[in-house]
Formats: sequence, C-alpha cells, structure tokens
Amino acid sequence: MSRRRTETIDRTTHDALIALLPRLRRFAYGLTGSVDDGDDLVQSACERALSRMNQFEPGTRLNSWMFRIMQTVWIDRRRVRQRRGISVPIEEIGELHGADGVRDDEARLCLGEVRRAVAKLPEEQRAVLMLVTVDGMSYREAANVLSVPIGTVMSRLARARLALGQSVGQAASGG
Repeated sequence: MSRRRTETIDRTTHDALIALLPRLRRFAYGLTGSVDDGDDLVQSACERALSRMNQFEPGTRLNSWMFRIMQTVWIDRRRVRQRRGISVPIEEIGELHGADGVRDDEARLCLGEVRRAVAKLPEEQRAVLMLVTVDGMSYREAANVLSVPIGTVMSRLARARLALGQSVGQAASGG
C-alpha cells in the first residue's frame, strides 16, 4: 500500500511539473532574453529537479521550488559565462503577422523597445519583474523564490518599473 501511495505522489508531482512548464518558459525567457536559451534553462532546471526530487517536500509549493532551482541554474550559468567572457546578444523580435501593417509595425517597435529596456535591467530587477508582472506571483512568493525579503522585492520592482518607464519614455520622445 505504501508503494501505491508513492506512485500517486510521483505521478501528481509529475503532472504538476508538466503543467508548470509554460510558466517556467516565460520566466526563463525573461531571464535569458532568448527563446532557445530559455528552453535550455528550463531543461536544465527540470533535469536538476528530477535528479533531486527526493529533496522536494510533498505538500509544499512545487512552483516556488522550481523557480528557485531555475534561478540558481541561471546564476550558475551567468557565473560560468562571466569567467569565460562569453556574451550572447538578445535576439531581435520575429515578424508579427496581422491585418493592419502600420499598427503591427508600431506594436513591433514598441515591443522591441520594451524588450531592449528589460534586457538592460540588472538581473535582480529583471527576475523580480518577470516573476511579479509576467508570472503574476505575489511579492511574498517572489521573495521566497529569490530568497530575499519582501521589501527587497518591492524595491527592486519599483526600480525596474521606473527604469522601464524612463527608457521607453526616452525612446518615444526620440531621446
């Protein structure tokens, strides 16, 4: 009977992990600025999680655990890249298809400006911005994922929003 219960927990965790993949991909894309690098980051984080599944405590939040693993993997990769001196540029936005070419072009340009502004943010601000504004996490959840106090999350988010507003505002005014 104990064996059956373990299989149910494993299957439940497995299903929850699969359901979490779109959120992990969004977060990874926000960190890396690249779909391909983001997918690699998600794969590495999932591999690490699966190899350390014995460390996951059933009944706790799988998403917080996974986001924390992803953040750790990303930090590890950044450190390796800094030591090696490798720099990967953020890919430009792909073509958007739509009926109104002028509006689509304006939207593409605006989105490109926002992406460039997000890419220029310090990583700490970018991670908080992605978790709270894109993934919809509460400040407390983001603080748990990033292992920082809530006040730090609020401060980083405020600075990120201010920097984005200034950057996009300057681009719109031609500055």
